[in-house]
Amino acid sequence: MREAILETTWQLVTEHGLMSVTMTQIAEKAGIGRATLYKYFPDVEAILVAHHERHVTSHLEHLAELRDQPGDAGERLEAVLEHYALICYHRGRHGTEELAVLLHRPEHVAHAQQQLIDLFRDLLAEVAETGDLRDDVAPDELANYCLHSLSAAGNLPSEAAVRRLVVVTLAGLRPSC
Repeated sequence: MREAILETTWQLVTEHGLMSVTMTQIAEKAGIGRATLYKYFPDVEAILVAHHERHVTSHLEHLAELRDQPGDAGERLEAVLEHYALICYHRGRHGTEELAVLLHRPEHVAHAQQQLIDLFRDLLAEVAETGDLRDDVAPDELANYCLHSLSAAGNLPSEAAVRRLVVVTLAGLRPSC
């Protein structure tokens, strides 16, 4: 039931806009009564936040899978950073500005952002053990650098530009010669 509510709400909001969707419309489209809907969620915003949290969790799980694959730490770092940059790129193309403002409030993204930093930091520490990471900046700081530099991918015109941004970000992580 919860999944149906989340998907129905997302569909309605993307079709009609955030401000035009009501709990009554969601209940009707999901084929449930309003009372049932209110047992799960108090309002449209709560449904959208739950949908977004589920989506973010899915992205984090995939990034962790890429990080945890066997093989060269540098290659895994590149895969994780590229995937994260592509997430940022595609995020910039979905939904409306009002929806982004609602879902990307600090209280909604702080935990996920910390998980990303931790994931990046752990992988950067692995790369550091190979000597392929600059040693004049702490891994925590480099993790923040990765997070913030790659978030710019949301404003880029193409996936090719995103890949170039990843190359530039990786260059900033390498030891100076």
